[in-house]
Amino acid sequence: MKLKTFPGGLHPPDNKEWSADKAIEDCPLPEELVIPMSQNIGAPAEPCVVVGQKVKKGEVIGQAKGFVSVPVHASTSGEVVAVEPRLHSSGRLLPAVVIRPDGEDAWVEGLPACDPMTLTPDQIREKIRTAGIVGLGGATFPAHVKLSPPEGKIIDTLILNGVECEPYLTADHRLMLEETERLLDGVTILKRVLGVERAFIGIEANKPDAIDVVSRACAGRGIEVQGLRVKYPQGAEKQLILAVTGREVPSGGLPMDVGVVVQNVGTAVAVSDAVRHGLPLIERIATVSGPGISEAKNLRIRVGTSLSAMVDFCGGLQGDPAKIIMGGPMMGATQLSLDVPATRGTSGVLLFREGDLALVPEGPCIRCGRCVGVCPARILPTTIAAYARLDLINEAEEYNAMDCIECGCCTYTCPAAIPLVQVIRLAKGAILAKRRKV
Repeated sequence: MKLKTFPGGLHPPDNKEWSADKAIEDCPLPEELVIPMSQNIGAPAEPCVVVGQKVKKGEVIGQAKGFVSVPVHASTSGEVVAVEPRLHSSGRLLPAVVIRPDGEDAWVEGLPACDPMTLTPDQIREKIRTAGIVGLGGATFPAHVKLSPPEGKIIDTLILNGVECEPYLTADHRLMLEETERLLDGVTILKRVLGVERAFIGIEANKPDAIDVVSRACAGRGIEVQGLRVKYPQGAEKQLILAVTGREVPSGGLPMDVGVVVQNVGTAVAVSDAVRHGLPLIERIATVSGPGISEAKNLRIRVGTSLSAMVDFCGGLQGDPAKIIMGGPMMGATQLSLDVPATRGTSGVLLFREGDLALVPEGPCIRCGRCVGVCPARILPTTIAAYARLDLINEAEEYNAMDCIECGCCTYTCPAAIPLVQVIRLAKGAILAKRRKV
């Protein structure tokens, strides 16, 4: 198999060996589930339950508010003990529904199972929407929106993202090995929704067992596994499209502009569960790893489980954590506390101690060009960051700041330790604010 890739990128130590061979384990239900209403890009859900109400597993507890929004469901059966702002992974206090499990874990009645091949594409999209399915690669964009191309947009290719290029994370790797049939069933359903014949599953070459298992299972199904070179950020949407199809998404454009839709492999499994069995998205696979954890594991967690409960199930901490990251070390978000609840977008939790972190003071740019060489978006990070720091937002926009995918390659490679991606992220926020005023 010829391995494909994209221009730019880099090769940080992947540290996946800590958990790559660890089979998925079920994380026990905690004494309390804190289920945020904000778990997707777009409008957050609005709570529709009250304190003291008894709820069943899979029951809607948050109603979607708009097209780019999805409902939120109870992750187990129990009693609603609070509807209030709680600490969110964004670092803010945001609305959440708090459930005390009753130990029965009883499903709500009336979840409709059916044969997906008897449904129209619109009916499948509606099932995906009502199940609350979002992109499980980390972006959490509502899946039904991605599967609803505007009139005139012709989609001819579906790509399933099984790359998992972030260091430490192995949840998608284990899912492809252990949930292969559900994955391919989901791919078949997604092909039906989009009306496409071409479907690829992109997997990096550091997962030869997954390439082998999924390739054999794909035989005769019209789904092709594409091996990819090990390079970060190979799993970024536009870079994955370029590597697999040779098509380049234009500046300011979307994958649909080149006839492609990309979904994560975990999303495909969730689609199978939702459409075939009527099950909403109330759990996911996440990796707990890093030098600050006693034992790295891949866990099946319920949405609303605290990070502390996940850590405890992995044997607890080794020393005091100096940094807690939700997601991967390159694009993940630093957390204020282990009390933060896991959401649909929680692909992993990483723990680092003081001695594990190399803290280097920022110095002046030496014009070495390393950030330009590794940038997968082919922009000029140091120039954009310089304009942003001078509050020259128009100039930053002219240099295509909005094309930045925030992968962190520039910051990682900068010998002066300039926080380039953080500065560019702030510039993008300023550009969006300016556009909203126009």
